[in-house]
Amino acid sequence: MKNTIPTPTPTAARRALPGAARLLALTLALAAPQASAQAATSLTLPGAVTRALSDGADVTTARANLQKAQANLRAVRADPTSPITVLTQAEQDVAAQAATLASTKLNVAQTVITQYLGAYETAARTGVLAAQVELDARQLKIAQAKLAARVATTLDVSRVQNTLDSDRQDLQSARDQLPVLEAQLARSLNLPAGTDLNLSAPPAPPKLSLTLAGLQAGLEKRLPGLVQAANGAAFSALQVKLADNDYTPARTLEDARVAAQNAQLSLGDAQRSALTQVRDAYRSLQDAQERVALSRDSLANAQTSLTQAQARLKAGTAAAVDVQQTQVQTQQATLSVTQAQNNVWRALAALGSAAGTDVTGLVK
Repeated sequence: MKNTIPTPTPTAARRALPGAARLLALTLALAAPQASAQAATSLTLPGAVTRALSDGADVTTARANLQKAQANLRAVRADPTSPITVLTQAEQDVAAQAATLASTKLNVAQTVITQYLGAYETAARTGVLAAQVELDARQLKIAQAKLAARVATTLDVSRVQNTLDSDRQDLQSARDQLPVLEAQLARSLNLPAGTDLNLSAPPAPPKLSLTLAGLQAGLEKRLPGLVQAANGAAFSALQVKLADNDYTPARTLEDARVAAQNAQLSLGDAQRSALTQVRDAYRSLQDAQERVALSRDSLANAQTSLTQAQARLKAGTAAAVDVQQTQVQTQQATLSVTQAQNNVWRALAALGSAAGTDVTGLVK
C-alpha cells in the first residue's frame, strides 16, 4: 500500500508561511482584483456598440417590457371574453414597446458612437498638441537666441512664450479630459470602473443607401412618439365606431368624435415635427460628407508642403524648424480628416435616431 502525503489546504498553507511571506501573499491576493479591473480592454467601434446593445441596462429594460406586452397580448387573445377595446389596447401596446426597443437601441448606439469618437479624437489630439508644444519650445529657444544676438525684441520672446504656455495648457486639458471620456464610455459598456481602454481607429463610415423620402416613409410605425400618437388616433376612431349606434347616448358619441379629432390633430403635429427632424439630420449628414473631401484636400496640400520643406532643407534653403513646423501642420491636417470622418459617423447615428432606422450598420 502506497503512502500518500496529504495536500495542505490553502488555509494550512498560509499558516505554514513565515510572517513576511504571508504578508506578501495577502498583498498579492488583495491586489489581484484591482489588477484585473485595470487590465486594458481593446475595443473597436462596432464591438463597443455591440457590447452596449447586449449588456446595456436601457436595452435590457426595453426588451423586458416588450416581452411583458407580448405575454399580455397572448393572454388577451386566449380569453374569448376579452372586449375589442382591451384586445386593441394590448395589440397597440406590443407595437409601442417594439418601437421603443428599436428606438432605444438606436439611441444607445448613438450615445456609444459619440463617446467612442470623443475619446478617440481626444487621444489623437494629445499627440498633435504634444508635437505643437515641442515646436513652440524650439521656437522659444530661437527667439531667445535672436534676442541675445539683438535681432529680436523682448516682445517677440514674450509672444512665443505666451503661445507655448497656451498650448501647454491645451495639452494638459486634453490629457485631463481623456480619462473622463473613457470612464463615460466604460459605464455605457458596463465595464468595471478604472478599466484602461485601448480604442482602435474607427472604420470608414458607410455610404447612405436610403433617400430622404425613404427615410421619411413609415415613421408612424417606427418612432415611439409617432406610434403612440397613431395608436391614440386609431383607438379614438374605434371609440367613435363603438358609440355610433342607437343605444349609446348622443353626448357620448359627440365626445368621442371630438376626442378623435384632437387625436388626429396631435398625430399630424407629431408627423410634421418628425419629418422636419429627419430632413435636418439628412442635410447635416450631407454637409459632413462634403467636409470630408475638403479636409482630405487640405491634408494633401499639407503633405505636399512637407515634401517641399524637406527638399529645401536638403538643399540648404530651409531650416530644420521650418520642416518641424510643416510636420506639425501635417499632423493637424491628418487629425482634421479623422474628425471629419468621425462627424459622418455622428451624423449617421443622429439620422438613424431621427428616422427610427439604422443607417450606421452597427445596430443588430
